[in-house]
Amino acid sequence: MSITIELDKMTTADKIRAMESLWDDLCRHADRMPSPSWHKDILSQREKSVAKGKEKFNDWNKEKERIRKSLT
Repeated sequence: MSITIELDKMTTADKIRAMESLWDDLCRHADRMPSPSWHKDILSQREKSVAKGKEKFNDWNKEKERIRKSLT
């Protein structure tokens, strides 16, 4: 299947919405995609950083809203 999208004619907001739609679809079918072996190593490193209190997290919905506002 081939999909052609004229990216240069899309607004930034349209591109972000398209990416979100693609990501949502990929997430619905995540069980069909095996993770690369290096993911385990990265996740392990990040878990250690979180346990040591070295990581800071932001609410994803708030960040998406901040990004959207910065684009308008």
